[in-house]
Amino acid sequence: MIERKDVEYVALLARLELSEEEAERFTRQLGQVLEHAERIKSLDTSDVEPTSHAIPLKNVMRADEVRPGLSQEEALSGAPHSEGGYFVVPKII
Repeated sequence: MIERKDVEYVALLARLELSEEEAERFTRQLGQVLEHAERIKSLDTSDVEPTSHAIPLKNVMRADEVRPGLSQEEALSGAPHSEGGYFVVPKII
């Protein structure tokens, strides 16, 4: 299925330097991964409903609803400095 030359080529593209032992090990491991993928591909999934998640999910966020906001005075009441209805902050630039 996969040969050592393929692993060496991918290592070259990825700029990886593999030892002899690593090249052999990765060839064997990648072959096992590909064999497993082939077994999964051969499974009959015709009776399985398509899903986006393995378990059912429920949105736990509250619904958006319009509520009154703070008045300008309330918003500025906690500011250390304000002037003319605006926050006063240190000049950065």
